[in-house]
Amino acid sequence: MLTARLLGIAAAAALVMGGLGSGVAQAESAPGCSSTVQIGSTAYIMDGNQTAASVKQFKGCGQNWGYVYVWTAYLAKHSNFYVFAAIGDGGEPIGLVRGDKNQREVWSYGTNTLNVCTWAVGDIDFVSGPMLHQDTDKRC
Repeated sequence: MLTARLLGIAAAAALVMGGLGSGVAQAESAPGCSSTVQIGSTAYIMDGNQTAASVKQFKGCGQNWGYVYVWTAYLAKHSNFYVFAAIGDGGEPIGLVRGDKNQREVWSYGTNTLNVCTWAVGDIDFVSGPMLHQDTDKRC
């Protein structure tokens, strides 16, 4: 009994140390593309001092992809929002996808932009309230 309890505690600690229990996105692949790789660093949408979501840019299948993941702790206390993911290239955001109401994970459409400088664009837009925004770093 004690051994099982200690193993459970060790497993929970390993999940937190590995980032699985922290609300950090564990994205693996974009819809329709099983071989994406993150490029650039992760950006964070902040709501005051609280982290609301992670924003990442991926490349794969000859395209760039934006990705937004709303953190578990934020999702537990907030609702009535839409998440947007896109790729920025200096003009209007491209590949823009709006998730369903309160959807926690959104991928942009793939964009044919591997030959230009790009960044991921992430927004959380509350039905009645502010819009939170963050871009990742530019990758060329």
